[in-house]
Amino acid sequence: MSFDPDAVETLAFDSYGTLVDVSAVAEPISERVDDFDPSLVAKIWRQRSLANAMVGNAISEYDAFYEMNRNALRVALETVGVELDADEREEILSTYHELPVFDDVRDGMERFRDLGYDCYVVSNGNEEMLESLVEGADLEDVLEDTVSADEIEQFKPQPELYRHAADEIGTPIEEIAFVAAGWWDVPGAMNAGMQGVWINRSDTLWGPYETEPDLTIDSFHDLAEELETT
Repeated sequence: MSFDPDAVETLAFDSYGTLVDVSAVAEPISERVDDFDPSLVAKIWRQRSLANAMVGNAISEYDAFYEMNRNALRVALETVGVELDADEREEILSTYHELPVFDDVRDGMERFRDLGYDCYVVSNGNEEMLESLVEGADLEDVLEDTVSADEIEQFKPQPELYRHAADEIGTPIEEIAFVAAGWWDVPGAMNAGMQGVWINRSDTLWGPYETEPDLTIDSFHDLAEELETT
């Protein structure tokens, strides 16, 4: 399936890795980890966070994503043999409230708004995380609202969260284009009925599905140009 801009009424966005750069946690890690690659620790942390969420879905157990992150950070540090006390781990964890926004996000969102599209965030992050993200990224005036996994206690890529988001937004799910950097997130949205737009932030591989994204972009401006053709 190819992207159909004429069918798009509303835009929805993932948060972490899409709007803000989760790899930036490597910097506070580097201040406390001398003998290990902080980028590697950050990657293990992120991967474990996502795995925790997906296993939680599978066994019908839910905890807020911030708690998932807390556990995942401890596991990442233990994996590389780093011992930090609870206060030090909390200081690293708190950086999730102040992650840097990608350069194209603010200008891209303004273009979407000017084109007449309402924009929403649909995230595994809990409400407190999303409040700090939106405020820190200065997106209050270009976003209509956020939808959190907390509201139904299920994480993406389960279809229920995308469907819940469509209900909350009030747009038929097939008229929502969902934008995410996650190679697992976009097919989840497509499976639920949205158009899937993959923004390949990390120069990674789409994998290993027969289904391709409806649209692959390098920046929000690529999507704005597609929508300007309607």
